[in-house]
Amino acid sequence: MKLEGSCHCAAVHFSVESYTPYPFNYCYCSVCRKTAGGGGFAINIMGEANQFEVKGMKHVAVYRAKFRSNKLGRSRLGSCRRHFCKHCASYLWISDPDWPEWIYPFASAIDTPLPKPPERYHLMLQSAAKWCGIPTGKREQHFSRYPKESIAQWHHRHNLYQQRD
Repeated sequence: MKLEGSCHCAAVHFSVESYTPYPFNYCYCSVCRKTAGGGGFAINIMGEANQFEVKGMKHVAVYRAKFRSNKLGRSRLGSCRRHFCKHCASYLWISDPDWPEWIYPFASAIDTPLPKPPERYHLMLQSAAKWCGIPTGKREQHFSRYPKESIAQWHHRHNLYQQRD
């Protein structure tokens, strides 16, 4: 599925091919929640980096979150790069050199109608703000940290992996 997205002020437009377009992972980590999570969470989709195209890259800035070391109290930069429009501050996608073959657009930046997932994963709940209303029910799966199942595995299990011909 070809996904097209943009920022609010229309300075940046992007497209990416995705075999995994169902927005099912709701991340409540403090970085996602504070930088892009209007509902207290952010949702990423996965696309192929070699199929990623951007118009208006000169308007894009990158944020790398700092993390505290658990022993010495020192900070380190995370490997994940959060790309956003430097004019309107719309978060657009994440890239990570640890997984160079993937781009993770924020579902909130996608203009293409997205399919509704059959279930949702609520992850990093150990970091969720107390005010977040976290849905419960048959369609909702909850994880203190990360699930073991990858985005691709989840799509395969639900027969939703949309590979090109």
